[in-house]
Amino acid sequence: QVQLVESGGGLVQAGGSLRVSCAASGRGSIGYGMGWFRQAPGKQREFVAAISWDSGTTSYAASVKGRFTISRDNAKNTMYLQMDSLRPEDTAIYYCAQAKVVDGARIERLYTYWGQGTQVTVSS
Repeated sequence: QVQLVESGGGLVQAGGSLRVSCAASGRGSIGYGMGWFRQAPGKQREFVAAISWDSGTTSYAASVKGRFTISRDNAKNTMYLQMDSLRPEDTAIYYCAQAKVVDGARIERLYTYWGQGTQVTVSS
């Protein structure tokens, strides 16, 4: 069983930056890709970014590309999402997830474990 715990969410003004983290623990937390998803009020959860186990491959949603950076530190079993130039439309609950495969993925069904989420609110 793998546990994922997000942290670092909060309130920030438009144009500001925030970094959220995802700490993984438990048997089976090694060797898999990971990703970030988000869900805004009244909307479906959507893909944000993904990263492979060795950090060699990353992918981003078009809406965040160039503003967000995904990274991971396997020695610390932690994944990060650096969010710059934040916009009010980035307001959402951000979830981290561990994939079933070595590479990250854009599709939710390819993820096995999910965190509880952390709220990110961007004010205008």
